[in-house]
Amino acid sequence: MHPSDVKALLESRIDNCEFHIQGEGCDFQVTAVGDVFDGLSRVKRQQLVYGALSDEIASGALHAITIRTYTPQQWQAATESKGA
Repeated sequence: MHPSDVKALLESRIDNCEFHIQGEGCDFQVTAVGDVFDGLSRVKRQQLVYGALSDEIASGALHAITIRTYTPQQWQAATESKGA
């Protein structure tokens, strides 16, 4: 799979969320930004993203996935702190 494939899958399965994907083969890093994560625990956020990719994980098309999730406000703060 390619990062664009993973991004397309996530965009089709989780609404109103922005995805940044890095990686290759079956090993990817997913950064997801969206209001959908507001009020959810870290575990629930990851479960949401893993659930969207469950078929690909079960088939072995995706093997290792690292997930980082942010609300838009958290993402803005994170990107601002990197630029400072």
